[in-house]
Amino acid sequence: MPVTYCGPPPVPADLSSSFNLDPVLLLALFALAIGLRRDKAGLAAVAVLSIAFVSPLCALSAALFSARVVHHILLVAVAAPLLAMALPSRGRAGITVPFVASTAVLWAWHLPAAYDAALASVPLYWVMQLSLLGTAIVFWRAVLAEGRSLMDRLGFVVAAFAQMGLLGALLTFAPGPLYAAHLFAPLAWGMTPLQDQALGGLIMWVPAGIPYAVAAVVIARQGWARLKATRA
Repeated sequence: MPVTYCGPPPVPADLSSSFNLDPVLLLALFALAIGLRRDKAGLAAVAVLSIAFVSPLCALSAALFSARVVHHILLVAVAAPLLAMALPSRGRAGITVPFVASTAVLWAWHLPAAYDAALASVPLYWVMQLSLLGTAIVFWRAVLAEGRSLMDRLGFVVAAFAQMGLLGALLTFAPGPLYAAHLFAPLAWGMTPLQDQALGGLIMWVPAGIPYAVAAVVIARQGWARLKATRA
């Protein structure tokens, strides 16, 4: 089993103590918190990133594909929109290109060869994480930017969840395990690799819709508030 950036895959008895205390990571998160200290959304994003990279979820994602899916959802659907709110776009940014880019990056890193390579190499692991987060931030900044029609913005939020749900459905119903990195560790957690993979796909297919639904509600409320202001 590969030893990833988050450490070796833990067994259940060791999970509670499997925090990632990488000083470089902690310093980066602290600096980000200082830079965003005046913005509630920015501080919330730092908290989400801390859960993803410092808490035992980081180690668990080395063992279970389903935990890795939760980790990625926290990046692209929770931390990214919060950072986009903290660092809003000042212009009328196009959404199509950021949507295509973020979708392509998400799907590319779930190709078995790319995924296994990223978990076996610390530099490539960070290329995966930063490209997922970076393209998602650009997408959410475009979606949350003012000056576009409400239907365009909501349509792309729905499309973003739909493409993730499609990827999740493909993983849920895959006939066999796809990722060598998770061929053995799930057994210690009472699951076969295929069950773990199917659970990860199901998480992408169903619960991942919650942050997208929240984003849609926020955008709709913003649109309604602007409409009321123009009529006042």
